[in-house]
Amino acid sequence: MKNSTQKGLGDPGINQTFRAAYTQKQTGKSNNRKNQTKQEKLARRGGGRGAHVRRPLTILVGDSGVGKTSLLVQFDQGKFIPGSFSATVGIGFTNKVVPVDNVKVKLQIWDTAGQERFRSVTHAYYRDAHALLLLYDITSKSSFDNIRAWLTEIHEYAQSDVVIMLLGNKADMNSDRTIRREEGERLAREYSVPFMETSAKTGVNVELAFTAVAKELKSRAIQHPSEPKFKIHEYIEAQKEKSSCCGFF
Repeated sequence: MKNSTQKGLGDPGINQTFRAAYTQKQTGKSNNRKNQTKQEKLARRGGGRGAHVRRPLTILVGDSGVGKTSLLVQFDQGKFIPGSFSATVGIGFTNKVVPVDNVKVKLQIWDTAGQERFRSVTHAYYRDAHALLLLYDITSKSSFDNIRAWLTEIHEYAQSDVVIMLLGNKADMNSDRTIRREEGERLAREYSVPFMETSAKTGVNVELAFTAVAKELKSRAIQHPSEPKFKIHEYIEAQKEKSSCCGFF
């Protein structure tokens, strides 16, 4: 599962495959940096009618090839496009409204390049992130081994209160698994971050991951004194237990 070349900051081109996957989202958008900057400003303002949370920035990070683009397409459009994506160059993004307790949380989700040569680009945007979804591929030991390095970078460049979630992607490829679920859980406990395994192909836990993040960000932005504090770890475990009872993994 490879990542799609998306619209990068300062990158004038858009890969044709990515264009096909994001036709509706990208129609009418210019390819120049001026419009990209406009999108960044909108992300900080939010808007629309009714109760809403201004667009918090959520960034997908992790090694190249772990399925960040496919995960984003699955969440955004509910589909998987096998063998269509090449490695992401620079930064790509989409906007998604997530309903949370009668409040519209407007996420702006950025998909980043995992290759080493693009790390400096990724670092530059850590500090503006409200949430970071850190992915590894359960069939790739190297992508899992590199998680500690990613977490070190996150702690160095991101805000101290950024929401971090660890995702073991490609859970549909269980027969090729090299990283046991327990290893991911152990690492997540070590860094005190929520964890789940996802599949961009089948959609398992993809919506749950983004919904949990949206709920956490909403609770931080709009916290009524009478409401109990939202606990993301407990929410995820409760939802996974509920799904397990229904026959999902």
